[in-house]
Amino acid sequence: MNEVVVLTPERILEVTEDVLRRYGLAKATVVDVARALDVSHGSVYRHFPSKASLREAVAKRWLDRLSAPLLKIAEASGPAPARLEKWLRTMFSIKHKRLGDDPEMFATYLTLAREACKSVNCHKDCLVDQIARILSDGVKQGAFEVADVKVSARAIFDATSRFHHPGHAEEWSDPGTPARIDALLALLLRGLEAPRKR
Repeated sequence: MNEVVVLTPERILEVTEDVLRRYGLAKATVVDVARALDVSHGSVYRHFPSKASLREAVAKRWLDRLSAPLLKIAEASGPAPARLEKWLRTMFSIKHKRLGDDPEMFATYLTLAREACKSVNCHKDCLVDQIARILSDGVKQGAFEVADVKVSARAIFDATSRFHHPGHAEEWSDPGTPARIDALLALLLRGLEAPRKR
């Protein structure tokens, strides 16, 4: 007896990733996705009304997977300076690992992310909110002196973009990158420090 596989948006997105890996972004079609799922392309369109919406969902899924481990760090307890450093290093590491492990898929997702502006902007806002949460904890702990946590969080995100924005991916393999990251994080953390009371 054949097992009936229920067609869900998540299943479609999983298979779409496989299809993108196999054919590349330029050649992959909704028909290819439907064929891989062994369904009609109309079945795929019932969940995603257009090729653009399917591509946006794939980009969002990828971005959500990037931010999930970062959210855990942001929501954890403990000293804010150590959490902020861990959060930033983890973000850099995730992006650099994705590029190193699967450069073709990284390039595909970079193109998808450029198309999916709404998803990318939402992803960036979520990451900035996570930084803001850590900064806010740091202010409460007396570790950070920050006038506006939201503005400062955005500034930190922007200041570190060389090490996480895919547009700089070609620079990440430079042997001097780890030392530059260390220097930048030391500078950032020093700048956030609350003055010691005498």
